[in-house]
Amino acid sequence: MEAAGGGGLKDHVQSNWSSAILVCRKCSKKVEGGFGPDGDERLAKALRRHLKLKKGRKAAAGIVEVNCLGICPKGAVTVINGAQSREWLLVRPCADLDDLARKLDLLAGEVHPPG
Repeated sequence: MEAAGGGGLKDHVQSNWSSAILVCRKCSKKVEGGFGPDGDERLAKALRRHLKLKKGRKAAAGIVEVNCLGICPKGAVTVINGAQSREWLLVRPCADLDDLARKLDLLAGEVHPPG
């Protein structure tokens, strides 16, 4: 058994995320896309592409699909900004992604890693 802090497994990792956005995977599947320039992408992918975010921990912000959030709105996707978790958004297909980015405090072109 290795002592704490000795060359074992890491107990944490860092990311460049300024915020974490949670997108309901079940809602996204039910609306079958409807986002992006051609209206054929799921919300998480369309928003990530719209904001020109990298994938994973190196992105300036994290947009993560999570299991069902339990709201299940008809014809919309539930979205949560982790920093503002008291207010959940219900996003309809073909929503304006610039407007959504503003509501989530992720202004397009202004999402930068901290530092």
